[in-house]
Amino acid sequence: MKKLVAIAASLAIFAACPATADEPAAPGSAPKLLRVGVIGLDTSHSIAFTQLFNEPNARAELAGFRVVAAYPQGSRDIQASVSRVPEYTQKMQSMGIEIVDSIDALLEKVDAVLLESNDGRVHLEQSIPVLRSGKPLFIDKPVAGSLEEALVIYGLAKHYNVPVFSSSALRYTQGAQAIRDGKIGQVLGADAYSPASFEPTHPDLFWYGIHGVETLFTVMGAGCESVVRVHTADADVVVGTWADGRIGTFRGTRRGAHAYGGTAFGAHWVEPIGGFKGYEPLVAAIAEFFRSGRAPVDPAETIEIYAFMAAADESKRLGGVPVSIKQVMEQAQKQAQVRLQSIAAP
Repeated sequence: MKKLVAIAASLAIFAACPATADEPAAPGSAPKLLRVGVIGLDTSHSIAFTQLFNEPNARAELAGFRVVAAYPQGSRDIQASVSRVPEYTQKMQSMGIEIVDSIDALLEKVDAVLLESNDGRVHLEQSIPVLRSGKPLFIDKPVAGSLEEALVIYGLAKHYNVPVFSSSALRYTQGAQAIRDGKIGQVLGADAYSPASFEPTHPDLFWYGIHGVETLFTVMGAGCESVVRVHTADADVVVGTWADGRIGTFRGTRRGAHAYGGTAFGAHWVEPIGGFKGYEPLVAAIAEFFRSGRAPVDPAETIEIYAFMAAADESKRLGGVPVSIKQVMEQAQKQAQVRLQSIAAP
């Protein structure tokens, strides 16, 4: 019990979860095929990721993987998601994917899991058996339906020593990665944008604004201290102030042209971040994660993204005043600790 309290109460909850990669194949033997399972067939990502992994002539980064089974249940009450399940189940079956009737049945057939349910509220429930099984887990956006539940998921991953990775595809655009890798020198500030449609069951930016917020954090890195939000029916502008005085902004759009991108302001020059160019770079990152057992994004950064969005909601609720990331995190950690103890206790 003391171990669980320590995990939930400190930043160790976000530490990368180590895992041992498979031993290399013996000389002259065929490389081991890593079997992948999908949870949730209520999003087009399930189809797109499966097609990339199962492409007969997949590029080298995706070789050695095959999606072999899927559990259809995603959202239970978001009609736009629920209505997709029959069609996407049929598409998966037409690709030769076995459809199973439970997550436990899925885990018997696979080595790694893509949690693709469109509804973040079911991610905690669906991730628990995967984490207990010890299999590496990619969680599609949003990582959870609340900051509290995101903390619980990462706390359980730490407790069970299982690697977990979550990201929007926008993190892996060529422009964002080049800027993160130093193309323009130190990033002194950035403006990012994306569509930000709402889903009433989720915190405002979790549903779709996550794409632009992930873009912002990809180029800025972690370290945001406070958030203030300006909200209208058509758009949001969220301004974050980082600990070193840098400023990053996210614009979420709900009217007019919808696009993804932004601008990064560097020590050497200013550079467009670039927009969405497909899922393949993200799926390549997932493949390397499954292969190595090491998450390519520090869990602390992923958690801070969700704290940023939760703080933006609180700023909206308070009429647009600045909100401390630390304060939002402390409140969520208190709630997460109770749930973590009840789930992970013997």
